[in-house]
Amino acid sequence: MSNIPTGDGPPAGGTSGTPMAASPLTRAVLEIDEYASGLGWDRPARLFALVDTNALRGQEPGLAQQLGLDTDAEPGSLTPIEQDELPSGTPLDEFLATIAWPDSVAGCALVVERLMLPAGAETDVPQGIGDEELAQWVAAHPSRQEVRMTVGVLRDGSRESALRLREKDSPTEVLTGSSLVPGLAEALAATFEE
Repeated sequence: MSNIPTGDGPPAGGTSGTPMAASPLTRAVLEIDEYASGLGWDRPARLFALVDTNALRGQEPGLAQQLGLDTDAEPGSLTPIEQDELPSGTPLDEFLATIAWPDSVAGCALVVERLMLPAGAETDVPQGIGDEELAQWVAAHPSRQEVRMTVGVLRDGSRESALRLREKDSPTEVLTGSSLVPGLAEALAATFEE
């Protein structure tokens, strides 16, 4: 694991202003969303390992102290640890297919920005265009919206997502749900398959 957040990464163990959520995975995804929001828009995709906070404290006390995890966390709490920057020029699905996590990693999360079109816009897509032309067409569409997606999965199959629209960039406008970005969740879950 690398690029471990020290002072500028996501707050560890629920110590931020992130609202209390129903599950540790939801809290971790919202922490990562908050961290990504603080970095601003137009950023490359970011990958995080999710580790059990209390296990991290026991196995890596120095690192836990560096991350501000000096006290016992709620059982099942997850600490996001940012990984190396994703390689540029490699399609995301190809990169994710190369990942294998050690047993100490309970889950992973990915933050990625995309353009989104409203429902029904697919009927307007010109026929017979390639991926590059399609990307240009979407970028020029007057109804496009920029969205930041944070998707997290655990080894046990649990999933959570947070979506934030650029035009409604506020913590109170973040949409969460386990099935908001199923394709990306499937790709992340595949990184735990043996």
